[in-house]
Amino acid sequence: MTIDRAVLAFAGTITLLSAVLVWLYGPWWLLLTAFVGLNLIQASVTGFCLAARVFKALGAKPGCAFT
Repeated sequence: MTIDRAVLAFAGTITLLSAVLVWLYGPWWLLLTAFVGLNLIQASVTGFCLAARVFKALGAKPGCAFT
């Protein structure tokens, strides 16, 4: 799995998890969804993605987006 796919899978998983948490526990979990969205926007503007660095440190292969 490349870093690109790992980052997308991680963001999607956290977003779906927050949707389940909203359904089970209440609307405050929407803040987690907002955090994921803001982090994706920030990464697209600045090119810095902490999750990509973590996956790189874990040995994921580089993709075309995160080198």
